[in-house]
Amino acid sequence: MTELSPLDTGFMELEDSDRHISLGIAAAAIIAGPPPSRAEFRAGVDRALRRHRRLRQRVRRSPLDVTAPVWEDDPDFDLGHHIRWTALPGTGDDAAMCELIATELTERLDRDHPLWEAVMVDHLAGDRWAVIVKAHHSMVDGVAGITLFESFCDAAADWPQRGRAPAEPASRGMRQWIGQAVRLPFTAPWAAVRSARTLVPVLLAAVTPTSGTSLNGPIGRQRRYAVARASLTEMREIGAAFGVTINDVAVAALAGAYRRLLAARGERPASGAVRILVPVSVRAVNAKYVLDNRVSAMITRLPTELEDPLERLCAVHDHIARHRSRGEAEAERSLLSLAGLLPSAIVAWTLRTASRVPQRGVAALATNVPGPRRPLRLAGHDVLEIWPCIPVAMRVRTTVAILSYTDRLTFGITADYDSTPDIDVLASGIADEIAVLLDRARRRADGADVGTGKPVG
Repeated sequence: MTELSPLDTGFMELEDSDRHISLGIAAAAIIAGPPPSRAEFRAGVDRALRRHRRLRQRVRRSPLDVTAPVWEDDPDFDLGHHIRWTALPGTGDDAAMCELIATELTERLDRDHPLWEAVMVDHLAGDRWAVIVKAHHSMVDGVAGITLFESFCDAAADWPQRGRAPAEPASRGMRQWIGQAVRLPFTAPWAAVRSARTLVPVLLAAVTPTSGTSLNGPIGRQRRYAVARASLTEMREIGAAFGVTINDVAVAALAGAYRRLLAARGERPASGAVRILVPVSVRAVNAKYVLDNRVSAMITRLPTELEDPLERLCAVHDHIARHRSRGEAEAERSLLSLAGLLPSAIVAWTLRTASRVPQRGVAALATNVPGPRRPLRLAGHDVLEIWPCIPVAMRVRTTVAILSYTDRLTFGITADYDSTPDIDVLASGIADEIAVLLDRARRRADGADVGTGKPVG
């Protein structure tokens, strides 16, 4: 049995604290050709089961959380609990697929069984079918979620030999635990001081209310989902023209899209009104095939108050560089490591209490997940697109997952149903903002004036 980390446990506590949320992370793959037979689809599931023992394990918690929750083998494991077949109604267009994804993100996973599902979707327009692979956030982060989907795909040369992932880490050995416990009185105070000094600005940003926008507030149980697409080649072209990263361009497009959304609602946010939570992967290369959470986070602001797209791009670049230089993500990871040395009951109680405090400082969440660079195949068919799907929680009414796959970048947008009927404004705004920045980049290449924003050096 393997213990859940404090972060893994935290996602379960967060879900327990709010009956309106479901913390399932999903990848929806759009696949060419006719759908496979049940036997062909089952072959992909069997591959995943061989590669990840976690898929046969459920969570067991101790009374009063005296010890940490553990992953244990499900003695009654049955694939019938985890595979479903469905078909889209009507014309089966992308809008119908988005509605199905929104419904799937609403449903909670059954904790009596391993926390994952695979849904095969038929009747998708354009001679296509789809599969939605969903797992609880306590099992996977964004990177691990895509790795889980890849394990369903046809055999690949870069997967570990013998079709099996490296062994998942066992609970720390007694000798290591004793050594850490002995050093704790000497190392913990200094580590806590260093972490606290770095994390104070992050915590203040999370708990300090902003001037207020309609992006933050109570959420219901239903969801909406939409996608926006971009060319990685064009994103690189923009980045090269202005000396910024693809991630900077993506976040700047989000800033412009949120500005358009708020303007359409009759709101004009002041500086610092829209703060976003940006998860940062701390996963080592040799841990790619391990299903767990290896993520930290930082809070930055979207410069939605700036009118000029190039000025927004430069501001985003500066904000993100400043946060990274402060080492916030590493400080948070150190704090989580210290939490792993505390009694589980204390950690559980702290997380449970914190998750019940309404936050008013973060308006949105955006995460950038590096996806497969090579084309994938599932059941002998080409995977055309992968749509990333992440939940909403903690009064954050919209979340955006940005996933690269081959030469495409896909923005998967999840929103609270009642408070975000205009989700399509956000999706179209992302595409429009990227088009504007691409035009600026090409005009700059031609020597034309591209506005008042100064290129980042």
